[in-house]
Amino acid sequence: MTAQLAEAFLERYHQPALAAYFAPGRVNLIGEHIDYNGGLVMPCAITAGTWLLLAPNNDQVIRFKSINFEEESTTPIAKNYLKTNTAWYNYPLGVIHELQQLDWQSPGLDLLYFGNIPIGSGLSSSASIEVLTAFALNDYFNLGYDQLDLVKLSKRVENHFIGVNSGIMDQFAVAFGEADKALVLNCDTLKYKVVKCDLGEYVLAIINTNKPRQLADSKYNERVEECQKGLEALNQEINIHHLCELNAEKLTLHNHLLHDPIVHKRVSHVVKENDRVHLAAKALNAGDLEDFGRLMYASHQSLKELYEVTGPELDTIVDFCRDYPNVIGARMTGAGFGGCAIALLKKGMEEDFAQQLTEVYQTKIGYPATIYVYAIGNGVKRLTDQ
Repeated sequence: MTAQLAEAFLERYHQPALAAYFAPGRVNLIGEHIDYNGGLVMPCAITAGTWLLLAPNNDQVIRFKSINFEEESTTPIAKNYLKTNTAWYNYPLGVIHELQQLDWQSPGLDLLYFGNIPIGSGLSSSASIEVLTAFALNDYFNLGYDQLDLVKLSKRVENHFIGVNSGIMDQFAVAFGEADKALVLNCDTLKYKVVKCDLGEYVLAIINTNKPRQLADSKYNERVEECQKGLEALNQEINIHHLCELNAEKLTLHNHLLHDPIVHKRVSHVVKENDRVHLAAKALNAGDLEDFGRLMYASHQSLKELYEVTGPELDTIVDFCRDYPNVIGARMTGAGFGGCAIALLKKGMEEDFAQQLTEVYQTKIGYPATIYVYAIGNGVKRLTDQ
């Protein structure tokens, strides 16, 4: 892959690339819409991701090009940048903007990206680009930031430059992921544990609804606001910084404060989902995949009924999985509103699963889903020099 990209770089920029980097996408195994509520999530990196090749130039411009997109940009070097449209290159431009707020001055750069993460699928192609760019520039120019600094910087890009009120989970998983491991991350303290994710006779199937999901234009920010309203209501009697400081039992004692039924549903999901992550970590540690699968189904049901972020595409997939005898657990992953579902599928049944699910999905939804099987991979890294 790197050799092919090196040829593409030379063709586009008429100079050789001097360094190459890779950052994965991620799936969240369980713990959805928890990261911005200060709770526990369980993401892992996947072997699909984004590649970046770079070289400085003497033209006082930063050139952004991608093999995946026609849009490209030639941006004069400046102290500040603004997001001006919805093009993909706003993500790396935002990283350069944030680095320059920390008194780094970017030289002229030629940047070439390629990704094999399905765009808009909820597998964090945006976080992959952000962390990749931050890691590459930090490494190539010896800026001295540690991995957590780069994660926080990438989150600022998403929140302030792009305008999506997401939490830190996506960037964290892209940076710190480990092969065949899941991360149990406390999104409040940023402390995490590594959990062995031995899937045994199962594989992780990822099913793309093929319904594009634009987070900045979706109801994602609305859910964030609803959770904030719930937090404010609860703080009339108790003093908490995040909803996930409650467990289900404690929430029951203060339900009377949540007068808005919509807000009550959102808060109930968050608190119960946080409890499910605790149970899921125990199940994985015990090697109890069937219990883990049951928790996946429970998570999806909560996201459907209480958080209302699934929709007919994701529900069709999970309903099929419940009836398919070789799947022991399935749920939507990511923010919802389209995107992807994940399933624990018995090895050897990939082709049959894809064939049957595609037929059911096509009949009900009107267009096909796409099924992938990815391994759990490592986080962002530098590849061999060109």
